[in-house]
Amino acid sequence: MINNVVLVGRLTKDPDLRYTSSGQATANFTLAVNRSYKNANGQYDADFINVVIWRKPAETLAQYAKKGTLLGVTGRIQTRNYENQQGQRVYVTEVVCENFQLLESRASSERRQTNDQSFGGGGFNGGQSFNQSFNQSSTQASQNSMPDFSRDADPFASSAQIDISDDDLPF
Repeated sequence: MINNVVLVGRLTKDPDLRYTSSGQATANFTLAVNRSYKNANGQYDADFINVVIWRKPAETLAQYAKKGTLLGVTGRIQTRNYENQQGQRVYVTEVVCENFQLLESRASSERRQTNDQSFGGGGFNGGQSFNQSFNQSSTQASQNSMPDFSRDADPFASSAQIDISDDDLPF
């Protein structure tokens, strides 16, 4: 059987780091992942996916990843259920993160967070959708000569001629 998940998205808030009664670290977070198609308004909708990570990686993630951080996650889908205080059965589907990768530098992340604050409090507050905030951040970021991670960006638009001699080529 195969149960593999690969996600790239932004954290909607800082990871929630907790410890079990046996002392194991666990962190919960939500990843906003853009869909691959546009809605009727020409915007990309986002899915908000719940993720859990355990042990030392949970502590590392909580230390380095903050709200808005671009994050790559690999893991598996897990379903569980429990009975709440009202006696109702609650079903939960989440991604159990087995590995993660920070996909932007700390300096880029800090600059983006500073830019987000200038838009009235950040990417997921103030009634703005994820896409509106992300697009505003991307526009501001491109004005500050930061990489443009938006879906429609042409990665070769501003590239200059590269001078490479034949001796440098591996073939």
